[in-house]
Amino acid sequence: MATFVTLGNFTEQGIRNARDSVKRADMVKEAAAKVGIKMREILWTLGTYDFVATFEAPDDAAMTAFALTVGSAGNVRTQTMRAFTHDEMAPILAKLG
Repeated sequence: MATFVTLGNFTEQGIRNARDSVKRADMVKEAAAKVGIKMREILWTLGTYDFVATFEAPDDAAMTAFALTVGSAGNVRTQTMRAFTHDEMAPILAKLG
């Protein structure tokens, strides 16, 4: 499974419904599980982003499709990055010339 880090901000619609953000996060976690993606953690944050979440997904395509599905609900805008664990990074670095 690949690891992904998502940075997110509430849209105008999302901030109007901020009281429901924990419930929406639970719904996202359940929806992710239905398509083989695990939401490991979500943290609401202060500063530039309103939340950060980590996911495990089978591949980039699965995570991209899921992120587009979540975004289409209109409550958040996200930036998702592929992340590499220590064990994944070592063989990558071994390929450096």
